[in-house]
Amino acid sequence: MSASAPNNELGAVPGGSAVLRGHAWTFGRDVDTDLIIAARYLNMKTAEELAAHLMEDADPEFPQKVRPGDILVADENFGCGSSREHAPMAIKGAGIPLVIAKSFARIFYRNAFNTGLPILVAPEAVDGIDEGDEVEVDLSTGCIRNLTSGKEFEAEPLPSFMQELVAAGGLLPYLKGRG
Repeated sequence: MSASAPNNELGAVPGGSAVLRGHAWTFGRDVDTDLIIAARYLNMKTAEELAAHLMEDADPEFPQKVRPGDILVADENFGCGSSREHAPMAIKGAGIPLVIAKSFARIFYRNAFNTGLPILVAPEAVDGIDEGDEVEVDLSTGCIRNLTSGKEFEAEPLPSFMQELVAAGGLLPYLKGRG
């Protein structure tokens, strides 16, 4: 996989540009939070520390191979398991700006947005993206382009409120910015 400069600009203005571009890493179904970040690392305090161990039980070399801007693509029920926020924090800490899956565990869905990690439900896109493909995603429209294959897919676009949460860096920074 080549390491090219990612285009990961989230618009800070509601309704602004929300286009992400990166290489895909694919995972199967029922990827639980312990696989995303093993419980033995939960004593770490920063997203960057957690990122050094991201998905290492699935692929011990993953933390060294993944690059900022890369995008995770997974089958059904991504983020099942515990309710800890460490999983989306570790993903963000690795510089991964987006997860696309067929479905997400409900608590992971909430934690992802609470920590400012955008996620998209797009079953057809998951089936149409292979590991290493270059993917471009417009969060405001839900358009997912596989630049490697030339295929396009549609996901439910992020509502403007969710785009604001992501642009602010998560729920707490969003609330602080409003006060």
